[in-house]
Amino acid sequence: MHISDNIIKPEEILRKHWGYSSFRPLQRNVIESVMSGHDAMAILPTGGGKSICYQLPAFYAQGLVIVISPLIALMDDQVASAQEAGIMAAALHSNMGAAGKSNVKRLLALGRLQLLYVSPERLLAGDLDKNILKDVFLFAVDEAHCVSHWGHEFRPEYRRLAECFAKYPAAVRLALTATATAQVRRDISSQLGLRNPDCHIGYPDRPNLIYRAYPCQDRNRQVLSVIRRHAGEGGIVYAQTRKTVEKLASFLQEKGISCAPYHAGMPASERHKSQEDFIKEKIDVVVATIAFGMGIDRPNVRFVIHANTPRSLEHYQQESGRAGRDGLPAECVLLFSAQDLIMHRFLAQEEGISGDRMLVLEKHLKEIGRYAISTVCRHKLLCEYFGASYPPHGYADKDKVCGACDVCLGEVNMLPEDEARLVSKKILSAVWRTEGRFGIGYIVNLLLGRNNERIASNGHDRLKVFGLLKDSGEAAVRYWIDQLIVQGFIRISDDPQYPLAHITAEGKALCRDERSVSLGIPAVPEKKKTRRKDKALERMGYDSLSHEQEAMFIRLRAYRRIIADKMNVPPYIILHDSVLAEMAVRQPKSLEDLRYISGMGEKKIERYGGLFLEVIAGRPVEDMEIP
Repeated sequence: MHISDNIIKPEEILRKHWGYSSFRPLQRNVIESVMSGHDAMAILPTGGGKSICYQLPAFYAQGLVIVISPLIALMDDQVASAQEAGIMAAALHSNMGAAGKSNVKRLLALGRLQLLYVSPERLLAGDLDKNILKDVFLFAVDEAHCVSHWGHEFRPEYRRLAECFAKYPAAVRLALTATATAQVRRDISSQLGLRNPDCHIGYPDRPNLIYRAYPCQDRNRQVLSVIRRHAGEGGIVYAQTRKTVEKLASFLQEKGISCAPYHAGMPASERHKSQEDFIKEKIDVVVATIAFGMGIDRPNVRFVIHANTPRSLEHYQQESGRAGRDGLPAECVLLFSAQDLIMHRFLAQEEGISGDRMLVLEKHLKEIGRYAISTVCRHKLLCEYFGASYPPHGYADKDKVCGACDVCLGEVNMLPEDEARLVSKKILSAVWRTEGRFGIGYIVNLLLGRNNERIASNGHDRLKVFGLLKDSGEAAVRYWIDQLIVQGFIRISDDPQYPLAHITAEGKALCRDERSVSLGIPAVPEKKKTRRKDKALERMGYDSLSHEQEAMFIRLRAYRRIIADKMNVPPYIILHDSVLAEMAVRQPKSLEDLRYISGMGEKKIERYGGLFLEVIAGRPVEDMEIP
């Protein structure tokens, strides 16, 4: 089936069901591939609108669209979002009761569904045979990077999906993900059995994200500082271990932050509550391991903090990309410590991963380390990692800085070349003279001239390196050591309980002036002044609204919250903030006026239009009935 064979064009369906006048980059291309019967791969950045690529074809298809997703906890929200657009959608997953599963299977058998969300485990279980899954038109594999052990979040069950697809040879196959290197893309195509697929690779840069990387000096204080810059706004804090999550969440709660923890060791009911409260904007912050977040659709996440260094740039791009899905400015902060890289290596060994995957991990750890200490534009580094040039092709001024990372904002200070070399030699000399028998903390104390009992008992207080960097401060010395580790001049033993520092061959070459080195110290960004305007409005560019318009926006949000709570769905599924802001500015008087507001599709106008018009007309929110 070709789009040209249909009377209704994709743009008309987009306008009618989603309320948007135009597609985002590559969305229409992907839809055309699918509707032409071609297998396809879509690598679209977070916030690029991947769901439209398989939801919109559900209106055309003479058959069922099946979305394979690992996000069982989010499927019900995804179904609600699709239903809001007028799609006959359902989900089938292990969290459903027997009656719910039976009803979905009945609807499938009767051919009354256009779209089905299902986990790979459920599809592989074999209870969805051809008697139930009739006339499958499209298999859409969301989070397709999970199929590749070269990428992140590898899931073995994804590698068996091709077995299921083979039973429906006429069905189109579509793989979707936000991040994938060339190697991961090849693996996706091979493992899913894509047949000469059309590849649609979006530009990976997210210009609305502001990237910063700091040395981890006082994790709790640094995380709290970022959160307070975004008071009352939604954010995610990622930590490496369950213990760190618990401690950090407890600390933030004590400081009055509206937050909750999330990790795989919590009871399922508690995890579900933390996730639900965050998505439905009942709390501002969730502190989590990487078990949280894949597929999180909350569009107004204003910051993502990595309290520990992630294990790869793919992880970082995917996780930081959960900020600013609405296209408005958002901050991504990475706290870097070489100790985190050691812990990642140790945890991987504990998992017993294969030798090939360990080699991949080592490569990833080096790459994320280089990113964290780099003095090059962070947008440029991320783009080039995923095979794209920066600035974008055709950009007028190739020398212009991004203006959206700590490097380009002038927040990273570099030591002069001669000073960096001298400091490096002092540190390397301390590592050499302690003969690789001590860890970073000991080396730091030695260089700072701290004559504690242990240093004195080893006679190291008499070494020439004792106190050589006493005027630099502990934070700077630790950060310099981390940079020397990442640049390959110092090696740390793998055991996280006894991580000993050793000078490498490259380090010895540096001491002989045969290598170059760079050392930087990030400056603390200036604190933003508190502003009178509502932050959500300010970020959307509405910084000159009247008091009445701002008050209207707040009233519209309050009513949206009432509707969302009543329907038990996240507020963004009802209407996005941007839609409410445009209502507050335009103050429409009729249903026809609502058609000119972006994001107001026909179904939303039919269901909510009259009610929001009453709010705009001045009827008290408390008196409103819920649809």
